[in-house]
Amino acid sequence: MAFENGNIALVHDWFLNNSVGGAEKVTNTLDDYLSSNFSTPDIFSLTENITGSSCNIFKNRKIKTSFIQKLPFGRSNVQKYLPLIPLAIEQLDLGKYDLIISSSHIAAKGVLTSPDQLHISYVHTPMRYAWDQMNTYINHSNFKKFGLELPLRYMLFKLRQWDYVSSKRPDYLIANSTFTSRRINKYWGLESTVINPPVETIRFNFRNPRENFYLSVNRLVPNKRVDLLIKAFNKLGLPLIIIGDGPDKSFLKKIARENITFYGNCSNQITENLLSKCRAFVYAGIEDFGIAPVEAMASGAPVIAYGRGGLLDTVNCLSNPSPNKISTGILFKKQSSQAIVDTINWAEDKKIWKNFNPEDLNHFAQKFNPDNFKLKIGKYISNKLNKFTFKS
Repeated sequence: MAFENGNIALVHDWFLNNSVGGAEKVTNTLDDYLSSNFSTPDIFSLTENITGSSCNIFKNRKIKTSFIQKLPFGRSNVQKYLPLIPLAIEQLDLGKYDLIISSSHIAAKGVLTSPDQLHISYVHTPMRYAWDQMNTYINHSNFKKFGLELPLRYMLFKLRQWDYVSSKRPDYLIANSTFTSRRINKYWGLESTVINPPVETIRFNFRNPRENFYLSVNRLVPNKRVDLLIKAFNKLGLPLIIIGDGPDKSFLKKIARENITFYGNCSNQITENLLSKCRAFVYAGIEDFGIAPVEAMASGAPVIAYGRGGLLDTVNCLSNPSPNKISTGILFKKQSSQAIVDTINWAEDKKIWKNFNPEDLNHFAQKFNPDNFKLKIGKYISNKLNKFTFKS
């Protein structure tokens, strides 16, 4: 059967009306590509909370959901039903589809398909809290506070088993970064192809004059290590603006001094304006890819970040210059507040900001724009379709 006549399903973990992050943007871009080049896919998800909301993706599309959608608070807080997620994703009926594309950071890769169906999974990360971030998750959970750490560890053990087993279900895996590809190989024992996710780099302004403040855009959760930024800037006394919200906000505000300002969740317009004026963008967490640093570079801002994770794909470090390589930031080697202090003191003392040309930074960031993503993902999907024999 020629694939032009085939049915397509696009599977995402879940959609929340207040959360359009990198994974959602990947799914949206995949939908655009598939709709333009093949046929409009049907959308599947564990839950969705965007119908009738202000969310600007899939607003007018019917999203097919799992039974969790009908459970109390299932639409708005699917993670409360973490033990049910494997069962829920497996009950999605994809029997009539020829091509299944999943966009997965938890469960979407685990849908059940037959040998006559081609399943390609774009993996944002193996299930973090079942693998390398398990202890961080446990230490910050209410389970531990109420003496339920052992049941939680057992639940995560079972989820880890399922994550491993379900990783074998897709026919092909795409990783969003070299770091994620390494984790896929370590935890699942599988190979993957790296295609970095799309970033809307074209809309950012890099021409504004630079001001003296530093900027960080983060969800205020433990693994982002905003606490390290605050401790560092408490010592430095330099102005830091933090955009973002989350459960750690009250704790972080308590430990911050007056040179640190919390803006909470901001509109795109305010965020883009601050990105275009900040001296540098600072980041202390380990990201699977990291969209915010790419947006900062598109805005002409150099990135100061911890040199691990997905940022090794996106930031060209100033300390490693070469004639054919644009420097786009500085990577510190130790995840500590003192390493941040030392790096920024060095940058201020040496006046290294003159080494970063905002136009060059913007130009470098354009390689992550959605058109390049569509070109790469399109070649990949077409190649796999040509190799696959569909049932006639």
